[in-house]
Amino acid sequence: MGYGPASKMLVNLVGGCAQAKNVVPGSAMWTLDGDRTVQTTVVDVTAVKGRQAVDVVTDHMTFTAVPDLLLLTPDGWTRAADAAGTVIAWTHARKLCRERLTIRPGYEFGYFVGATCADGTVGKNYVSLVVNDGGFAARYATALTACAGVPARVEAVSRPSGYLKRDLPGFRVRVVSSYLSDALRHYVGGDAHHMRHRFPRVVLRDIDTFEGFLDGYIEGDGFTIKHGWGRMIASANVPFLIEMAQIIGARLTPAKRGLTSQLYVSDRWADRGTFAPEHHPLEPPESSWARVHEVRARPALGAKPFTFYGYRLAPYPTFLVNGHLARGPR
Repeated sequence: MGYGPASKMLVNLVGGCAQAKNVVPGSAMWTLDGDRTVQTTVVDVTAVKGRQAVDVVTDHMTFTAVPDLLLLTPDGWTRAADAAGTVIAWTHARKLCRERLTIRPGYEFGYFVGATCADGTVGKNYVSLVVNDGGFAARYATALTACAGVPARVEAVSRPSGYLKRDLPGFRVRVVSSYLSDALRHYVGGDAHHMRHRFPRVVLRDIDTFEGFLDGYIEGDGFTIKHGWGRMIASANVPFLIEMAQIIGARLTPAKRGLTSQLYVSDRWADRGTFAPEHHPLEPPESSWARVHEVRARPALGAKPFTFYGYRLAPYPTFLVNGHLARGPR
């Protein structure tokens, strides 16, 4: 079983944080399985006294543990006493209890991602779309509900117009979900800014999903050509358009001097045979790396020793110390 954190260190139970000394058999704890958060159950708890501990100083906090506590690095498990200068597996502890949505692929998913890339806003814990067209907003809300299972509704709002110098009526769809906003940032490469986001290759799962993406994106940042057989996309994000052009077998000539570039999407683009399905996970990764800046030896002062707690867990043998992945010494 080994031993781990000192008695007052916070560990992540499914019901919320608790001090290591307050964990009891039967408690459900959060842990990581790859880049996903999962639950594991405490089978047994033991405690041991000791006079030598270490303070592990990371990007996010300092925690006290037995020197032999194992922490996960890119090269495998290492002792806490030897972790200085490396990075260790970590997840945002405050996001552990949030609702995890079941995101479903298909046309509606593609439409939602496309419209968000064109005209949406991805905040820290929300996703929104504010447009002038009520029909567009309604289609966006319907697609969002269908692919993510969250209730989305259209609200009437006013939008300032710099050109007209007055407020104009508009329509907003806004859903509060840090899980959904994390997913969208992951799809576009981590930065959801319209000028910096990358093409979301997650929409290449199948032709239906990609068609939804095209419809949603063009409704936001494009238009249908009146006398022709296609649609036009307008964007200043040239790398984004270049990648899209390769997928639909089109040629893009970027505009000069940073002006908006245009990409023609033929109604018969699929006949070119350039679309190749790709499989990408729909769920956002929930783990990352935290740098260990320092590991300080911490001997017990006076007559009172440290108390370290060890847990036997199933089905996963690992647990989180305030978001940091750990396991007891073997």
